[in-house]
Amino acid sequence: MVNSRLRKLAGFGVIWALLVVSVGAYTRLADAGLGCPDWPGCYGFLTVPEDVATISTAETRFPDAPVEIEKAWWEMGHRYIAGFLLLIVFTMLVMTWRNAKERTPTTMVSALMVLILCQAAFGAWTVTLKLWPQVVTAHLLGGFATLSLIWLIYLRQGGMSRLVSNLPAPNLHTNIAFVAVVIQIMLGGWVSSNYAALACYDFPSCDGSYTPAIDLAQGFNLFQGVGPSYLGGLMDSEARAAIHWVHRIGAIFVLLIVGSLVVRLLSTKPVMAYLMGGILLLQISLGILNVVWVLPLLNATAHNTVGALLLLCLVTVNFAPRLRFV
Repeated sequence: MVNSRLRKLAGFGVIWALLVVSVGAYTRLADAGLGCPDWPGCYGFLTVPEDVATISTAETRFPDAPVEIEKAWWEMGHRYIAGFLLLIVFTMLVMTWRNAKERTPTTMVSALMVLILCQAAFGAWTVTLKLWPQVVTAHLLGGFATLSLIWLIYLRQGGMSRLVSNLPAPNLHTNIAFVAVVIQIMLGGWVSSNYAALACYDFPSCDGSYTPAIDLAQGFNLFQGVGPSYLGGLMDSEARAAIHWVHRIGAIFVLLIVGSLVVRLLSTKPVMAYLMGGILLLQISLGILNVVWVLPLLNATAHNTVGALLLLCLVTVNFAPRLRFV
């Protein structure tokens, strides 16, 4: 039985989770990830210190982290809206357990609650471990996973029923497309967390070459030490170029795999096909413009957000047919 209140709350949760993902991306891209050097407060305060007295106290507490008010507010703003998402998910959990006899998705919502609590921990570690790339990338993936699970709960409760009804059963092609997009998102997170977005200054070549000097071993070294601040990145140019170049190659594979899936869907589910195709082309375009326009903040943030929307399309075609719509 569909719970209309849960559907509405989950629908709002999808929008809010997308906002959390977008603001988190902007915060990271604006180098505001350490805008507050502690967690969950900011320089020991519940809000950003702005007057002379509180700024003096803050800089006494954290002498190596001078107060930058704008960056601190981006960081705290991200924490506030992420905290509100936690309240939304908790409300969904209470709602499903109180209506368990109505066959509400208690398992899915319980898993979502665990996931978002893990996200809070990763948010704290992002700060306390000073933007360690492994944690930053995991935090990004956790945000995308949270968004995807809320989306599936929304679909499970009858949301977007016309869009997802009569979708063909998932097959090897849809599975491969899903995995390809997830891997590409992981690569994108690694690019961002290691500040490699501009490691190649031109397009389609990399520094004027199609066989650029790259250091794959260092670029994909997952055993970087914990301790130094990774703000601005610590890798050399060839390591960053390796990350950037692999991400570009991954984009080609995603274009081919997801593009061919779009063509296949045109005969059975044209609305989903056009939607997925449009998002795919927009995402590829935004990625190119990141290089051509030298990584403008709004464009780079949009690249992150549209990537999340592309993932939702692949989540839909892979998992929506398996949900039990009643």
